[in-house]
Amino acid sequence: MNRRQKRPLTLRDVSEASGVSEMTVSRVLRDRGEVSEATRDRVMRAVRALGYVPNRIAGGLASQRVNLVAVIIPSFGNLVFPEVLAGISEELEATGLQPVVGVTGYLPEKEERVLYEMLSWRPSGVIVAGLEHSEPARAMLRAAHMPVVEIMDTDGDPVDAAVGISHRRAGREMGRAILAEGYRRIGFLGTKMPLDHRARKRFEGLVEALAKGGVELADHAFYSGGSALAKGREMTRDMLERTPDVDFLYYSNDLIAAGGLLWLLEQGIEIPGRVGLAGFNGLNLLQGLPRRIATMDACRREIGQRAARIVAARVAGCDAGDRVVTLMPTIDYGDTLRRR
Repeated sequence: MNRRQKRPLTLRDVSEASGVSEMTVSRVLRDRGEVSEATRDRVMRAVRALGYVPNRIAGGLASQRVNLVAVIIPSFGNLVFPEVLAGISEELEATGLQPVVGVTGYLPEKEERVLYEMLSWRPSGVIVAGLEHSEPARAMLRAAHMPVVEIMDTDGDPVDAAVGISHRRAGREMGRAILAEGYRRIGFLGTKMPLDHRARKRFEGLVEALAKGGVELADHAFYSGGSALAKGREMTRDMLERTPDVDFLYYSNDLIAAGGLLWLLEQGIEIPGRVGLAGFNGLNLLQGLPRRIATMDACRREIGQRAARIVAARVAGCDAGDRVVTLMPTIDYGDTLRRR
């Protein structure tokens, strides 16, 4: 069910919700004039609850939109998102729409600020990573009188439309593949937890699949910093010291898996016989490693293309197709997940 705002919000809506005049609301939002802190707080509470965003387009253009698509992602440092952006840019190239990017750093409060600023310029559409947002952010997305596409994940209820994969299913499929090859002492190593909701869902899917196979997770480790080879090496060393009988390591992404692979090889540990390992994302950047890491392609470019296609179709007044598009990644066994 689509619960989005049926019409654009106005100053009058904020005025009625906060119990003050439209002029006072305007003063608060423009930060001009004498307004008490109590009144300012009432107005801002109403703004956040409604999801109201002021229109910063000049008066003569106030009924129009700019030919921009707001694209909001958590990080440029994560190697996943440049390929998503490439897919968006490719699809929009012939439409007259241009993507403009905001970065949240995986922080809900920063996502609110980025959304507020970008929506105030009335883009033609919004593409935003993830389904998990703060209530003020969801209110802004619901109230946005434009196409909104949440990307990367379909395990949840989108505000408008969604394009991605089921990360819980991805975790379950990897768990079943690990068990099918005879591994039983399995560890999970993840970064950006719990802020990376998609990695958390893969973890939950893995645990579910193992439980159905009668196996408990042997160990797990979470790290709140960035994904890096050095961190993968460190986490792998610590887990093998803590749980020396672990026979498979499932990493939340390929980059820390690559760090783990290099550490295991330095220790002379046989891969995938003594210890198997797998990552996630299918990064081509890592194809030159001594072993090809087992992984799962997250359909990054196609996600960007399909999301941009929905926005462009809706802007043109055309049928955009399904509200939720779930793509189906497949496992690449590489050289680190044995095949019996």
